[in-house]
Amino acid sequence: MFITFEGIDSSGKSTQCQLLGQYLTDKGFDVLLLREPGGTKISEKIRDLLLDVNSGGMLPLAEFLLYSAARAQLVNEVIRPALTEGKIVICDRFDDSSTAYQGHARGLGMDNVKSINKIATGGLIPDLTIFIDITVEESLKRLKVAGKMTDRMESEDARFFEAVREGYLQLATDDKSDSPNRFKVINGLDDISTIERRIQQIVRDEMVID
Repeated sequence: MFITFEGIDSSGKSTQCQLLGQYLTDKGFDVLLLREPGGTKISEKIRDLLLDVNSGGMLPLAEFLLYSAARAQLVNEVIRPALTEGKIVICDRFDDSSTAYQGHARGLGMDNVKSINKIATGGLIPDLTIFIDITVEESLKRLKVAGKMTDRMESEDARFFEAVREGYLQLATDDKSDSPNRFKVINGLDDISTIERRIQQIVRDEMVID
């Protein structure tokens, strides 16, 4: 099974990836946790370039194509072989990120981005996508409380992240053609344990496990 997590920055998706991975491991499944961009030597180098605050002036199209290149490498080198071996793959972001960030927020066009996504992934579609939804106001507050240094993407303004969130919500409501009921929306304003239990229930229902 291929499970992906999506959300704007500081939504809590990375934490929930780890929690779900541990839950399924405890259930006896062979689980592989990945992140995007990254997961291979080449993809990690692309990640460094994409998130470097010194990479200012990057064109939206160049940004998207770099994400696509990292994704193509990850799918072919890691994800497909792992799925073939019967592992559960959990990925922190996948191609829906590009559809929301570059397609909608950057203005490249969601349909255009989806076409390239299909090429980059070889048509691989997650079995389940969990979108942890928080407001942009909450995202910015969490970043400030964490006191972490922001990367190039996190440094965008609130209006950009509002557009990203709109893109995700559009995917959740409109995009039913590739895999019906794939996209699950979780309220990220709930506490961590409540979100964790909700996700576990969704996965149990999808996988038919106790």
